[in-house]
Amino acid sequence: MVRAVPSAEAQAVSQIIHGEGFAVLDVAGGWAWGRCLHDDYVGYVPAEALGPPRPATHRVTVPLTLAFSHADIKAPVKAQLAIGAQLAGAPVGDFLETSDGFVPLRHVAPVDASAPDPVAVAERLIGAPYLWGGRGAGGIDCSGLVQMALGLAGIAAPRDSDMQRESLGTPITADASLQRGDLIFFPGHVGLMVDAARIIHANAFWMAVTVEPLADVVARLAPAHAEPISARRRITA
Repeated sequence: MVRAVPSAEAQAVSQIIHGEGFAVLDVAGGWAWGRCLHDDYVGYVPAEALGPPRPATHRVTVPLTLAFSHADIKAPVKAQLAIGAQLAGAPVGDFLETSDGFVPLRHVAPVDASAPDPVAVAERLIGAPYLWGGRGAGGIDCSGLVQMALGLAGIAAPRDSDMQRESLGTPITADASLQRGDLIFFPGHVGLMVDAARIIHANAFWMAVTVEPLADVVARLAPAHAEPISARRRITA
């Protein structure tokens, strides 16, 4: 986790996934302060979690995969790797051989490959627990889900929902029909439309990534917000 201050008890502001780059600006007391290279987010991470840069060849595309000690599904497991993890390796039979172990080839894709549908990426994470600051390793939050889904589809997105609202796509009027992939923003929250009526989002109400009617989300927020939906935006090719 990337922390707001150098303490394991501090609030997480984001999360670095295995293999992602982190530019270290200072190290003190066992903590490295710097920025995440994929989105320029700034914070503290344990210095011991960092290693030398390794140009990635592949990226994990499933919610969770295993790295085995050798190319055999019955071999001991060396590591668990979350969606978005970046790896350097070469295919060996049905596995990708990496310094972390042998990872099933069906669970990775070339690092420059783009998924055709970001919503389908998000749907792979249905049921994943909600985790403030999470981006997929152990849990995920609303903007982390959007960032990861779009990122695996080849669309760079900033970290927070307010940043995403200001920079992604183009506005959709309130009377326009919604479609798959549209971004719906609420006060401090964001989700992706699965179709014209349902939204997928990581949310603290269900404490998980869920798909539910947009109307239900609006109804839950209406008592506290005169305008539950703050923006609608569409990402076009």
